[in-house]
Amino acid sequence: MTARGWSPDSWRQMPIRQVPDYPDMAALAAMEAKIARFPPLVFAGEARRLKAALARAGEGQAFVLQGGDCAEGFADFTANTIRDSFRVLLQMAVVLTFGASLPVVKLGRMAGQFAKPRSSDTETKDGVTLPSYRGDIVNGPDFTPEARIPDPSRMEFAYMQSAGTLNLLRAFATGGYADLHQVHRWNLGFVARSPLADRYADLAHRIDETLNFMQACGMSDAPQVRETDFYTSHESLLLPYEQALTRVDSTTGDPYACSAHFLWIGDRTRQPEGAHVEFLRGVRNPIGMKVGPTMEADELVRLTEILNPANEKGRLTLISRMGADKVEAKLPPLLRAVRRAGREVVWLCDPMHGNTTTVGSYKTRSFDAILGEVRRFFDAHLAEGTFAGGVHVEMTGSDVTECLGGAHKLTEADLSANYATFCDPRLNAEQSLELAFLIAEELKARRVPGTAPAVAAQ
Repeated sequence: MTARGWSPDSWRQMPIRQVPDYPDMAALAAMEAKIARFPPLVFAGEARRLKAALARAGEGQAFVLQGGDCAEGFADFTANTIRDSFRVLLQMAVVLTFGASLPVVKLGRMAGQFAKPRSSDTETKDGVTLPSYRGDIVNGPDFTPEARIPDPSRMEFAYMQSAGTLNLLRAFATGGYADLHQVHRWNLGFVARSPLADRYADLAHRIDETLNFMQACGMSDAPQVRETDFYTSHESLLLPYEQALTRVDSTTGDPYACSAHFLWIGDRTRQPEGAHVEFLRGVRNPIGMKVGPTMEADELVRLTEILNPANEKGRLTLISRMGADKVEAKLPPLLRAVRRAGREVVWLCDPMHGNTTTVGSYKTRSFDAILGEVRRFFDAHLAEGTFAGGVHVEMTGSDVTECLGGAHKLTEADLSANYATFCDPRLNAEQSLELAFLIAEELKARRVPGTAPAVAAQ
């Protein structure tokens, strides 16, 4: 805690950005009160386990994979959609584990990623101006006056959908679906159909050899082989919903935001005296903050002090989202300032948000730019003597055509084939796994000879 007092509603006294303009404030208050009576979606003990895992990543002893939809949609709530995204994240995690020779912390942008910040409060088409779509928890994507009215009842639907998603994710994580042997068989299928099969064959073969060795030693039924820890996360944007799901942990007496294990502050809402920073500084979950190219070193250090005053390991994750062309100039001074201030943080790379372009009527991202930002992120950490703790990607298990490039060389002409996102372009399943293989190669190449496995030398 900081010197100023905190309560779950103290954010209401602070300036706020990216807030919906609800026309019926009484209906909003009634919905907040209703959700406040609902059971928590996650538990404090789970959040503490995640914080411990993130602390290891901050020390170079683990690697974080955070991924999922740019924004979940109510219409996409199917078992197959959840399963496919979970499966690709597992596949990516297995590949990264072998590349980094480190455990991988799996953190989904799932079961709550319903709200999206917008660059403008309104949107105009054919001379008609309506409120911007802010995610299904706020309003609808259809460009009609009725759909774009912020509706508090959507928060209840978001809660129910999150609960259903979490239920399925927990079953997948502990019910045998996450068995390493099964996941590796999926990877072999990917390698076989990839144009870069030869490039990935060596890593796939080494994974195969290791699993065979474990089976020969009688380790195939160990819980670590058959089950996995999987955590959920989303941007803490709609603060009435987050406050309504804040609970006091009965074992510690501390407040936890129980809508997800991990919440983050976006680059648009990271004002030191703003409402979003105020809310997250008080809850005891591990939290994150996006760090864009406009961030100054002094402001970043100040924010780390506000959000993590006790300088607790694993508490605060900084998610760099610079753009491939800005990383080399913008990131090193920030790494240097945080290190010199002695601040305990985990650094992740979000190579998606700084690399968005427009082709015709489509927002898209280049696979080469995404990979380029990741590589330069690693380079910056190696040069500064800090740890590159992981990656944060927008992806889906579906066969969408939203990002250009990759082994199958998607072109601008391919975008219309299956462009399904309402917000930002996502890597499809093939591109996501390809990125994992390429990052694994980078991690393997950057290991320091003669030292314990680590992403960078300290």
